[in-house]
Amino acid sequence: MKIIKYLISALYIFLLCFVAGCVDLDYSEVTTDDEAWVYASPTNGIQRLVTDIYAQIPFDFGYFDGAMLSSASDESDYARSLSNIHKFYNGAWSTINPFDSTWRNSYSAIAEANIFLEKIGKISLDEYKYSGIAYDIMKAKFEKFPYEVRFLRAYFYFELAKTYGDVPLVTKSLTAEEANNVSRTPVKDVFQFIVDECDAIAQYLPITYAAEPSQETGRASRPMALALKARTLLYAASPLFNPSNDAELWHKAAAANKAVLDNAATWGISLGAYSALWGDQSFLNPEIFFIRPAGNSQEDSGWGNNFERYNFPVGVENGNSGNCPTQSLVDAYEYKSTGISFGDTWNGSVNVTAENPYSGLDPRFGLTVVKNGDSWPVYNSLPIETFEGGLNASPLYGATTTGYYLKKYCDQGVYITTNYTTAARHSWIVFRLSEFYLNYAEAVYNYLKNADATNAEFSLSANAAINVLRDRPDVMMPHFSGNGNFTERYTRERMVELAFEGHRFWDVRRWKKGNDFFTNVKVAKITKDGSGNVILQRDVKTRLWDEKYNLFPIPFTEMQKNHNLTQNAGW
Repeated sequence: MKIIKYLISALYIFLLCFVAGCVDLDYSEVTTDDEAWVYASPTNGIQRLVTDIYAQIPFDFGYFDGAMLSSASDESDYARSLSNIHKFYNGAWSTINPFDSTWRNSYSAIAEANIFLEKIGKISLDEYKYSGIAYDIMKAKFEKFPYEVRFLRAYFYFELAKTYGDVPLVTKSLTAEEANNVSRTPVKDVFQFIVDECDAIAQYLPITYAAEPSQETGRASRPMALALKARTLLYAASPLFNPSNDAELWHKAAAANKAVLDNAATWGISLGAYSALWGDQSFLNPEIFFIRPAGNSQEDSGWGNNFERYNFPVGVENGNSGNCPTQSLVDAYEYKSTGISFGDTWNGSVNVTAENPYSGLDPRFGLTVVKNGDSWPVYNSLPIETFEGGLNASPLYGATTTGYYLKKYCDQGVYITTNYTTAARHSWIVFRLSEFYLNYAEAVYNYLKNADATNAEFSLSANAAINVLRDRPDVMMPHFSGNGNFTERYTRERMVELAFEGHRFWDVRRWKKGNDFFTNVKVAKITKDGSGNVILQRDVKTRLWDEKYNLFPIPFTEMQKNHNLTQNAGW
């Protein structure tokens, strides 16, 4: 078994890039050493390098000054005006203000991955055979590292491709001159690289690490590799990247997502309660098979209470409001009795006191959204009041701008009171089984052109795939049936099921539907009349949308360094 002898210092890369502003594609601006290397031993160095690549997997527990990407979509509105999130739609987004973290972080991780893979065969572990170290355990773990790193490299290329489209595809270390002369690779070729890598490495990755000596969670596995392939092919088939609507791309996407569904039971992956998707023990949920721990300082343990501080309602002790669910999101929830959405049932103003329009809604609503009158969180003894002048409403600074507060991903058992503070583990969902039922439904519908259609290859129809999710014991919503308005119904279902999990911002872009969903975001203006009735009136927040927003701009600083880079259209 061959292992690296000369490794780069991940810490040094980070500091050099941060302080000196090095070219992100310049993989040569690193130092190497041998036995005097910065880490205590080659084995620790290898471990730390791989861990550092893992650590750059993105998560979104309020990345933008507390705001989530959901607040740059129609899922939520960020109540505090100073957050950078508002630049996505107020005209301040540009090549000079490019939101370039995906570019920087992804290429930093890819740089480490490329050097790791080039140097992996330069020493053996023979010198450890007769030491006190558990040699066989160490050897088995290190044998998996190259496949884990290849998965991570593919994952970061997916992040780049969905964000920028065409990007430089580099799979080796470069000199400074080479790095500053790379060109963008067509996105279809980047997608194909990801798919090919996933196919090549899947068989060498374990299904689970439960039987491994260290039993670590979050490490690359076979289900993760095939899920990355499936998600990638869905994006490749979508209108943004498939302008000719090539049916074969939808076929490939359907087949890849079907493979995840077909193997899930064998892998030990199964659907569970919607309410168990977040919370202290969510990392043990059998539905979730790729999770990113995240805490106050983004430490691996994931313990913290920042997310609660950002999102507990104003008026609750030390709550700062934050990502407030929109009426657009609330309108997507359907009634259990009719299957008709809130938005289609209540079009104008609603006397909430007299009508109680939230009664009988999809249970996922109550698990995701805090509404007027709810008891939230545990330590708050008074019902939430989101009507104007209420305990948790305007004119209080930072109060909800939509009439609602966020519940999903918040741990209501966390205390952030001045005299008593607790924390909880927070785990960001990257892959869970429900996504792949939805992915499959979208792909097979677009391939077979009928929501009830099946064939010899695809025995599960688009409607049937969605009904699997709606049949969960704590959801139990009416079945999808028929072909009418499938795209509209599917779009609502995906919004509801995956709310605040980082999908909506990208889904609307890959569908090229920004003008439809992101320009006029509905919110609720809630008041109390003279008789004490709570009245919901609809309002609209108008946001700027331009078709160029489907893809991020290549950062101006990168264009200056490398004149072979071309800019995305419109930027």
